[in-house]
Amino acid sequence: MKNLLPRFLEYVKVDTQSDERFNTTPSTKKQWDLAKKLVQHLHIIGMQEVSIDENAYIMATLPSNVDKEVPTIGFISHFDTTPDFTGRNVKPQVVKNYDGGSIVLNKEKNITLSPDYFKELTNYEGQTLITTDGTTLLGADDKAGIAEIMTAMEYLIQHPDIKHGTIRVAFTPDEEIGRGAHKFNVEKFGAQWAYTVDGSQLGELEYENFNAATATITFKGKSVHPGFAKHKLVNAIGLANEFLNLLPNNEKPEHTEDREGFFHVHHITGEIEHAEIALIIRDHDLEHFNARKALLTAISEKINKQFPESVQVIIKDQYYNMKEKILPNFHIVEIAEEAMKQLGITPIIKAIRGGTDGSQLSFMGLPCPNIFAGGHNFHGKYEYIPLESMEQATLTIVKICELTAQRF
Repeated sequence: MKNLLPRFLEYVKVDTQSDERFNTTPSTKKQWDLAKKLVQHLHIIGMQEVSIDENAYIMATLPSNVDKEVPTIGFISHFDTTPDFTGRNVKPQVVKNYDGGSIVLNKEKNITLSPDYFKELTNYEGQTLITTDGTTLLGADDKAGIAEIMTAMEYLIQHPDIKHGTIRVAFTPDEEIGRGAHKFNVEKFGAQWAYTVDGSQLGELEYENFNAATATITFKGKSVHPGFAKHKLVNAIGLANEFLNLLPNNEKPEHTEDREGFFHVHHITGEIEHAEIALIIRDHDLEHFNARKALLTAISEKINKQFPESVQVIIKDQYYNMKEKILPNFHIVEIAEEAMKQLGITPIIKAIRGGTDGSQLSFMGLPCPNIFAGGHNFHGKYEYIPLESMEQATLTIVKICELTAQRF
């Protein structure tokens, strides 16, 4: 495990932000910088069949060391970081023997990571925390997962007494902009199932996620001098406001939790003759998900009755709840749960309030639940990760490999 921390620190210093504005894969050239480094590291630790394709999807193999038929399993993490907050010039700070109090991330800017606000910090007193310097994200999402997979494979290579079947690993681009699985070659990967190592706190094990869709609502108005506007002017901004007022006020991200779905408006632009709303739809329940989409259509029809052809709604499904594909293969969840228990980790089985590459991969024929990588407060300057959680994630990967060989 000695290489885990330096490996992680090396990875987070490479800027790999993805960008949805570009249609290339990867969406940003700088993702190649880490991708090429990861290929080198896979060779160095002794992995076989190391490959990287024209879209920067990396795959490698750890051959079986048992003389019986064992299912080929996989572990997957993404190397891009979110465009929501800067990932340039990351300067990770290592806080040893955390004392349970506030951590000054940036004295000059008075930025502090405090347990008064982030209460789960108190769970890690006495441990080693890796934090930001208060000016960037950290990138534990998901470079922690990559470092853990890499270290777990290295550990298995160095400990041939641990018996396992064939293990496949993959590192992918553009997960943060929803494209991580779009060009993933499931057939080439060749695993019967896999695990994304992309969860948060110690013990997370997830096999449910949101059904997800985007909606673009455009509004067409008519501009007339306001002094002569009665019964003539149609203000697209006003129509957009009316549309939003007809959405359920309590079904927003800031008012929901657990398995409660929502509508989330993330962009709005407008002038008198044209306005546009961009929102996302999320719900774990497929029936409720479809009802949400139907509601947007019904609202547009209501407004169009008063102002004909003034509203257009375009809805695009993004991904679906992987639970549908995991339940028929539930032994893959049971193996991960047992691995954690044998390591003294309490499994936290819950639904993801978001998406993961695993949801798309599951519908592509690769059942793929999600296990913890150990980080907290992703996508911002308060992101941190306990080293001990990373070590436990690494051991969980090793144990999953071992239990799979024992079970089959």
